[in-house]
Amino acid sequence: MEILRYSAFSTDPAGGNPAGVVLDATGLDDAGMQAIAAEVGYSETAFLFPDRRIRYFSPLAEVPFCGHATIATAVAYAERFGPGPLDLRTNAGAVHVDTTPGTATLRSVPPATREIPPDARAALLTALRWDAIDESLPLRAAYAGAWHPIVGAPTRERLAGLDYDVPALRELMAAQDWTTVALVWRESPTVFHARNPFPPGGVYEDPATGAAAAAFGGYLRELGLVTLPATLSIHQGADMGRPSRLTVGLDPDPATGITVTGAAVRIA
Repeated sequence: MEILRYSAFSTDPAGGNPAGVVLDATGLDDAGMQAIAAEVGYSETAFLFPDRRIRYFSPLAEVPFCGHATIATAVAYAERFGPGPLDLRTNAGAVHVDTTPGTATLRSVPPATREIPPDARAALLTALRWDAIDESLPLRAAYAGAWHPIVGAPTRERLAGLDYDVPALRELMAAQDWTTVALVWRESPTVFHARNPFPPGGVYEDPATGAAAAAFGGYLRELGLVTLPATLSIHQGADMGRPSRLTVGLDPDPATGITVTGAAVRIA
């Protein structure tokens, strides 16, 4: 079995978010995939089956959808078999991906948002050790294949100062079925900076989170916080030394999925 390693949302192997990629997972069961993901040690490893089923495992657990591992898998597949469209079957639903040399664009499942109960909201801010948020980005949970609470940072300095209570946040996220926490600071109408704690996966922070970027795009569209159609630039990973760039596309039609585009490069 060949286990590839790619970094997504960067053209530099030292940047972006590393992902394990298995282009032919024939014969692997859940325990085998979980063991490989734990050995690889990245935030996610993607396992592609011949029928285009794709599954994603963090070092600790399976997740329904992972954006950066999808981008990495699509670029790896295009390098092996040639660029073109891929129709993938994730645990969250169908995800279409278009590939060109070195880049890929996924279209998520239809997004959604929901309110966060007051007790969960208070517990979230306590676990993050935040006493203020940007109220122009309302605190909501957002979905585009996996659930993520969206928390607006009042300043870039607040975003840079990530120091959260790992056990408390992990327990809260398990109870609320959240995959990562999307901490976001708005630089301009279409430029954002993000950080994503990921304690349920055994990772303190994700340097580029495609699933959260798609969920955030759906959140902005549903709440009317951006002029449509829109193309967003999301910068992530700089605070942990792995700069990443995600490009998010929003159609006006609320029933359509969100596109997320990024480069990927093989890690030697």
